[in-house]
Amino acid sequence: MKAHILATTALAVALAGCSTMQEGNMQSASDVVASADIPAGTGYFAQPSTLPFHAPDFTKIQDSDYQPAFEQAMAIHNAEIAAIKANPEAPTFENTIVALETSGRMLGRVATVFFALTGSNTNDTLDAVQADIGPKLSQHSDAITLDPVLFERVKAVYDNRASLDLTAEDTKLLEETYEQMVHAGAMLDPAQKEQVKTINSRLSELTTEFSQKVRAATVDGALVVSDRAKLAGLSDSDIQAAAQLATEKGLDGQYVIALQNTTQQPLLPIMEDRATREQLFMNSYNRSVHGDENDTRTLLADIAELRAQKAALFGQPDWASYVMYDRMAQNPKTALDFMQQMVPALAATQRREAAVLNEQIASEGGDFEVKPWDWYRFAEKVRKARYDIDENAVKPYFEIKSVLENGVFYAANKLYGLRFEQRTDLPVYHPDVTTYTVFDKDGSELGIFYFDPYQRPSKRGGAWMSNFVDQSHLYGTKPVIYNVLNIPKANAGEPQLVSFDNVNTMFHEFGHALHGFFANQKYASLSGTATARDFVEYPSQVNELWATYPEVLRNYAKHYQTGEAIPAELIEKIEAAAKFNQGYDFGETVEAALLDMKWHALNPQQAAAIDTPEKVDAFERKSLEELGLEVDLVPPRYRSSYFNHIFSSATGYSAGYYSYLWTEMLDRDSRKWFLDNGGLTRENGDHYRDTVLSKGGTMDYFEMFENFAGRQPDVTPMLEARGLTGDGGDAGATSDGALPPQTTGDGAQ
Repeated sequence: MKAHILATTALAVALAGCSTMQEGNMQSASDVVASADIPAGTGYFAQPSTLPFHAPDFTKIQDSDYQPAFEQAMAIHNAEIAAIKANPEAPTFENTIVALETSGRMLGRVATVFFALTGSNTNDTLDAVQADIGPKLSQHSDAITLDPVLFERVKAVYDNRASLDLTAEDTKLLEETYEQMVHAGAMLDPAQKEQVKTINSRLSELTTEFSQKVRAATVDGALVVSDRAKLAGLSDSDIQAAAQLATEKGLDGQYVIALQNTTQQPLLPIMEDRATREQLFMNSYNRSVHGDENDTRTLLADIAELRAQKAALFGQPDWASYVMYDRMAQNPKTALDFMQQMVPALAATQRREAAVLNEQIASEGGDFEVKPWDWYRFAEKVRKARYDIDENAVKPYFEIKSVLENGVFYAANKLYGLRFEQRTDLPVYHPDVTTYTVFDKDGSELGIFYFDPYQRPSKRGGAWMSNFVDQSHLYGTKPVIYNVLNIPKANAGEPQLVSFDNVNTMFHEFGHALHGFFANQKYASLSGTATARDFVEYPSQVNELWATYPEVLRNYAKHYQTGEAIPAELIEKIEAAAKFNQGYDFGETVEAALLDMKWHALNPQQAAAIDTPEKVDAFERKSLEELGLEVDLVPPRYRSSYFNHIFSSATGYSAGYYSYLWTEMLDRDSRKWFLDNGGLTRENGDHYRDTVLSKGGTMDYFEMFENFAGRQPDVTPMLEARGLTGDGGDAGATSDGALPPQTTGDGAQ
């Protein structure tokens, strides 16, 4: 996922940590308007980087640089805004909307690098800066978006838009600028504006604190094992890594297994000792609910209450209704109807698969029924028996460099004509990071790609993409993009093999990168992945198609010792097995998405009543039970207490985790289009690039999809891919497989 919190207009840069303000020699806001003194910046961030593509020079940046740079950049930005407001000329698109778009460049440069590091390579100093600067950035952004004089100028241009000679992208920028200010509270009365400012500042504090507590709880929740026999089933390299981590923690002679960000943990399927499995699972599940300094329950309840209060100020019944104004789904009902139509078939699948697993347990002489910590172990055994597939037999074919260069890059070459050259001249923020120049199909330089694959304590969990520099014709800039993953690093001297899940993640995150590289916008705030939350995951999911495409597989999936290509029958087994275990794989995601919606469907009174850790637990439990799914067997992918997607930033994926399901529907329908039209061809790649990947946030998303596929989206391919058709029951699609009609909006059918 992209790390931008918000990237719709230049007004959002302070909240975004976004790279919308990177530039070449473009004139500034103070050049566009003819008044006010704009102070000159000093220090590294005062000017664009002199490295190729304006890539950040990490050799010239110290941790101590960020705090003063933020303070100085906000002061400069304030002066630029003052100049726009003081302009004696009548408001025009250029002197108001473009001036806003081009303001805040230094702030953008600081924020881009700073928030990249706090996600991928943080430390105590950066954490302290983030805790201090977060509320200040929120206040800074509010001062701009809630400024009545500035809004009066923006509104004057907006009200006169029909008479202006604007391009489609100009019009979109104008609309986004106006709508964002309205959504921020520009039309509220002064007292309400002050309430919004207070809430935003407090939310910034609490969400930063939530993120930092979850990271600490995840580190502290690592499983410590004294007896090596308890780790039976783990490979020698897994055990060696656990011993090494124990040594690093001062626990010589013991073994430590680090937690990953999700509820389920990757070593559970191969752990033979059931008690150890349960302990690892419970460490994960309860990481942030111990009543200690890293307990997040009171924090998240306060966040939910503040969000509900803010929504009420705008006359909205709940946070979900307020925040979904610019989504493809457009309102909570559309998203909820989309998810809930799948529940009956999914519940039936969960019960059916649990029965199969219990049969497997009984066949081995077990006297227990499957629990969450057992599920993947016995699912893997059933998968192996049914499909004769063993994850350990697959892994030797997936060496990370080959997956990246002969798989991910190869597919991009065949589809889009891209070429990649590794470079060693660019400074990086960690030794594990590698960089590549990306060349377009005509041989021209398209951008720079940073690849940061390995797990470490200084990195938050998950995987994501973002930009150091955004593409913009206005600034003459090309994209500088990074992918961050959390793949366990092999021991020194051992091959870096990855699981098939991590192979998929590499293709997925590079799908985001392609969306950024193919950006073709004038304005950075509309460029690349600056799209709706429930659209941005779509291109990345489509790119996963090529991970198992035969021609691509033959090129990268080769045994690291023999060079033998992965056998075709093994791939067939992988694909056949993909529909198995959907009761858990799909169920945990649906549950997390619906739990997200439950928290953000609360009104202020309901949210205020959840005021203790025990009440948080009770609300979570009640919300999950109401879904009608087997939540005791299949817990959500994230419990509320470590659900970073929805509680670790001011907006983030709040009331938006459904996006992964919504975009999967678009993805599966698009995969069908590719396969129906010849698969991996330049013609297909060019068509997808022209109709989707190059459009950024410049047009209606249903229209964009229809330009690509020639019709509106169809949910049927998704249900089929998930094994939720047939004897699993009716998943609720309409008779022709189309989505149920939307309740409102231009995209309604």
